[in-house]
Amino acid sequence: MEWLSNLFTSHSIASAVIILALTIAIGMMLNRIKFGSVSLGVTWVLFVGIILSHFGLTIDHEICHFIKEFGLILFVYSIGIQVGPSFISSLRDGGIKLNMLAMLIIFLGCVICYGIHVITGEDLTTMVGVLSGAVTNTPGLGAAQSVAGDKASTMATAYAVAYPLGVVGIILSMLIIRGIFRIKIDREAAKATRSDAPRTVRIDVRVTNHAVFGKTIEDISRITRSQFVVARIFDHENQQRIASGQTELQENDILRIVVSSQDVDLVQSLIGDVVKVDAAEWGSASSHLEKRRIVVTKPELNGKHIGDLHIRENYHVTITRVVRAGIELVATYELRLQMGDVVVVVGRANDLDQVSTILGNSVKRLDRPNLTPIFIGMFLGVLLGSIPIAIPGVPQAVKLGLAGGPLIVAILLAKYGPKYKLNTFTTNSANMMIREIGISLFLAAVGLGAGEGFVDAIANGGYWWILFGVAITMLPLLIVGIIARKGMKMDYFSIMGLLSGAMTDPPALAYANTVATNDRAAVAYATVYPLTMFLRIFTAQILALIALS
Repeated sequence: MEWLSNLFTSHSIASAVIILALTIAIGMMLNRIKFGSVSLGVTWVLFVGIILSHFGLTIDHEICHFIKEFGLILFVYSIGIQVGPSFISSLRDGGIKLNMLAMLIIFLGCVICYGIHVITGEDLTTMVGVLSGAVTNTPGLGAAQSVAGDKASTMATAYAVAYPLGVVGIILSMLIIRGIFRIKIDREAAKATRSDAPRTVRIDVRVTNHAVFGKTIEDISRITRSQFVVARIFDHENQQRIASGQTELQENDILRIVVSSQDVDLVQSLIGDVVKVDAAEWGSASSHLEKRRIVVTKPELNGKHIGDLHIRENYHVTITRVVRAGIELVATYELRLQMGDVVVVVGRANDLDQVSTILGNSVKRLDRPNLTPIFIGMFLGVLLGSIPIAIPGVPQAVKLGLAGGPLIVAILLAKYGPKYKLNTFTTNSANMMIREIGISLFLAAVGLGAGEGFVDAIANGGYWWILFGVAITMLPLLIVGIIARKGMKMDYFSIMGLLSGAMTDPPALAYANTVATNDRAAVAYATVYPLTMFLRIFTAQILALIALS
């Protein structure tokens, strides 16, 4: 049985794989354990890694470091691909507010760290290690170590001691905020869905404005400069027909319009009066028109403008809406299609069959993995994350790192890739698989790397570092979380993403994603992550410089 013992202790590739597999498998099984209605989720993998490494089941340091970084890249890249289509609009809508709150969390953490140093006399370089562990920011630790040099001997140990409870402290802070405000997840989800809903609105408008009689729909669009599509017309002769840009409006025509929510009042006031027409009445008026949902699955359509396809002119079919990543968009001629888009179309059955063939509508094709853009994105992300950014007065250049770079590139590719004919589509199941594998590898590697000497460090006074770390982790999060909820009326899912992103903590985001029924947590995380990563590295270096002065 010596071969079996060597398999676990030889620090070979086989040993690394078997210990990693054991760590993740046990952690995932413990995922079922709940404290009341709360589970720590994938975070169990971290604690299993710490326990196994404490009892001697460790893997080679270089292999462990690679697995940790590669797992983190997989995780953040999948998050970026998920939130990319809605990221720019969310950044425009609430990005400044989220980033200001994240900056407040960082500032409070640094103040508490320095205050503990002043009150207790704990060495400031050690406290920088505690701070980096408490906020789960490894790049900040590395930057501070490079500044402190030989005086950074206790930084790594303090970081390792504070890190595990840093992860738990973030999740615990989320739970405390949830308890303080008595938040019910199902009600919160319903409220968030209602606030997300008015992306597009369908209205029926009777043409009563004399100024538009005889005007074409194209003329109206040019005048209003708004986003709307006329799906069909219920004309004054009680006939239903498809409209085109050259269709002239006549008095008492009823238009079924799909319009962007912010343009509803403008379009309605220009054309006439809103009326109520039942769906059954639309159907009975002209049964030859149908509505279908067709999936875009042809790669050659990726990035093409809807207007370039000439669907309405050639097939008398109107594309009214495009559903992308759960978000409804008005199908204007300028909108670029992406693989996986679901288009809502109206027309005759035979015409819809032809359009379905043009767009693809082959769901099986979407199940095929498209790995090229994933690895191109990782390549570009690592390049971006490795670019040194020099800051006057700071001796060490700041970098976005192996997490920040891939996250930003993934967001940009998901948003703008189709414009350059790059197909970034992945199915939800494939994206979830990449994400779960990535975070599991990351947590297992962190736990296996932190467990050795963990108990000894605590027994020799490191328990104070744990207490200091809990204060640095939780106090800023609770203060800002209460401000965000009570003062700014922010939804709970966005608060979870904010807290996770402000601590640059993938495990906390993974927990938030298991609670949230939408992508708000992931969007908030991605919104604050780049600035937060920069400030975490910057503030760690500043504190290290203060310690040396």
